[in-house]
Order: sequence, then C-alpha cells, then structure tokens
Amino acid sequence: MKGATLRERMPLVIEQVSLGDVHHRLIANLSRGYRQRVGLAQALLHDPPVLILDEPTVGLDPKQIIEIRELIKSLAGSHTVILSTHILPEATAVCQRVVIINEGRIVAVDTPEHLSARLRQSEKISLTVKTPPPDFADRLRGIPGIISVFAPENGGAYLVECALGRDLRDDIARFVVTGGWGLLELKTISMTLEDVFLRLTQHEEGMGERAGGDASQEARA
Repeated sequence: MKGATLRERMPLVIEQVSLGDVHHRLIANLSRGYRQRVGLAQALLHDPPVLILDEPTVGLDPKQIIEIRELIKSLAGSHTVILSTHILPEATAVCQRVVIINEGRIVAVDTPEHLSARLRQSEKISLTVKTPPPDFADRLRGIPGIISVFAPENGGAYLVECALGRDLRDDIARFVVTGGWGLLELKTISMTLEDVFLRLTQHEEGMGERAGGDASQEARA
C-alpha cells in the first residue's frame, strides 16, 4: 500500500486499535500489550477479509488480555477472525464458533454452547443452604426429575444432578424457601470448553486404541 490509500487507512486503523496516544513512539519502547496492537494494526492496514491470529494474548497481563480480547471481538462483522489457541477460556470469551482438532483431525465444529449441550448427559445445579435438616439430601431427591444429590462433608453445599433438559431451579428454590432453611445460592453448572475438549479427545484416543487392538489381533491371527 502507498500514496493516498495508505494515508487514508493509517488514521482509521490507529483509531480502530486505540494506538492514538502512542503512535509517535518507537515500537521497542511500547508495552507488550501495545506491541500486540501494533501487530494487529499491521494486519488490518490493507483491510483483509480474513485475519489469522496465533495465541494473541500470550505473555500479557490480565488488563492487556481483556483489552486485546475486546479488540478482537470488535472486529467481528467486518472480518472473519480465525483464532488459534490452546487457552480454551480464550476461545470461550472470544469465539462464536469452535473447531477442535486432535492429532491433526477435526473432531468437532460448533458453537461452544451447542458442543456443551451435545456432550453433557445431565443438568447439574450447585445449591447452598444455610440451615439444612439432617435428611435434607434425601428430601431433595424426592423432587421429580432429580437423579442424585451429592452432599460434601462441609454441609450446606450440594451438587444436584437432574434429568437432561429439565430446569428444576424453580422447584428446588421453592422447596428450600418453603422449608425455611435459607437459600444462599442456586446456580447451574455448565460444561466448560476444557471439559468438551477432554471428552472429545479422550473419546478419539479410546477409539484409536480399540482400532489398534483389533488390528493387532488380526495380524496375530
């Protein structure tokens, strides 16, 4: 790029990546976060339809990570952004669609929400009660749709497993409030992208081991 096109694009990109306060400084004197912004500005200068970013927040402090993530999200709509990362919370925070690759093979393509919904086998709820009676867990299991109740030793905190597709938070809240036991916390527990990744890759590895075992038996036969 050169001439009028370059002069027109530069101020636009500087504003887009918030480099206005430092655009006269040497890159070597900028913080790591600002150098990441300079790299993005260089990539955006010719207004490409596709951006490929490899681990864009590695080495940044928490504030810089948030700023770079927000910048990447702001590019959606005007650019297709392909983000390569092993930091799975990053993909959850930034990406609208996820491709999971295991040993060079694509094992899943979907939104993080749909991947979680496809793989989980039940709904899980975290419940904290102020003054539960000794038989609280047994009473809770009597609510239709509840599969199991796990009660840690510290008391008052429970993990409730419900049938898939059933949202029993209203029923559980009503049960606790009516009993007068003090509802302190009630929230759903979702599968994280790490959970999804591990479930899919372990399944693939297990399939590979079984296939290898079958092949070995055939060879020996």
